[in-house]
Amino acid sequence: MPSSTGHAARAVLAVLLCAFAMTPATAADRADSATGWTARPAATGTGDDGGRPYFYLEGVPGTVLQDRLAVTNPGRTPVTVRLRGADAYNAEDGEFAVRGSKGSAGTGVWLRLAADRVTVPARTRAEVPFSVTVPTSAPPGDHPGAIVAESGGRSVGVRVHLRVSGPTLAALTVEDVTVSGRTIHYTLVNRGNAALAPRLAVSADGVFGTLLRREARTLPVELLPGQRAKLTEPWQEVPALDSVTVRLRVTAAGGVHSEATGSVVLVPWAPVTVGVLLFLSAAAAGAYAYRLRRRQRRPPDGAGPVSRPTSDERHLVKAGADR
Repeated sequence: MPSSTGHAARAVLAVLLCAFAMTPATAADRADSATGWTARPAATGTGDDGGRPYFYLEGVPGTVLQDRLAVTNPGRTPVTVRLRGADAYNAEDGEFAVRGSKGSAGTGVWLRLAADRVTVPARTRAEVPFSVTVPTSAPPGDHPGAIVAESGGRSVGVRVHLRVSGPTLAALTVEDVTVSGRTIHYTLVNRGNAALAPRLAVSADGVFGTLLRREARTLPVELLPGQRAKLTEPWQEVPALDSVTVRLRVTAAGGVHSEATGSVVLVPWAPVTVGVLLFLSAAAAGAYAYRLRRRQRRPPDGAGPVSRPTSDERHLVKAGADR
């Protein structure tokens, strides 16, 4: 038969469990609710789970395209999320970025959400329809944009890859190749109307032969139409003394190819500087010693120049001596 002590322990445990179950959400729970929400493309209804990484929309000028954004709140309290459309661009280092609330002129303006604010209850997903009206004057090619969701000091950009039907031009150039320290600097410019995933090959040749060979690889950047990115390539084995030509070859889908070179004369400046300083010091010491010797040979002040007798004077002196 169970003891009265065991019954008491179980009763206390049950009371504690009920108390924990009835405890209101703590500050940590509220913080999780504010920051744990997600925004992504909604499921398409074709059997996938909404795992699309971005929206892809395509149509001719004048078309109205539609899709849905899913906002999920896994927290324990409701969360309100603000929504807006925005143009996308490449930041200086090539990262994907979006325009501010008043900086859009393309997809961000053509995009209309069913609501610019949505409140999502706890442990709930809300779907917000939106449409993109492609202007009749829109040029063909890619028009990158995003839906920006903001709440609790957190901002999420869901990419909208919009392509206006028509001829596309893939064009990419590599420019401004320089070497600084152990780094190769260069700039990529997308001069076409299609987003590109560039591939880069690097080589460097010096006076005595090949210094660097790197086969083509895909760069971790998507270069949007009309955008440029300043990128770098590490080079740890830079020679101390050489005249080097660095060559960059860039390719991308659509037969894109561009090539640029940069030259640099590498000099070990520390030893050269020490050598120059030693040479200047030795030259200064030599000049000082030369001036000192000349000063020592100069006659004292007031002594006047010492004249030497001419041949006629020596003859007269000798004649006087004979008398």
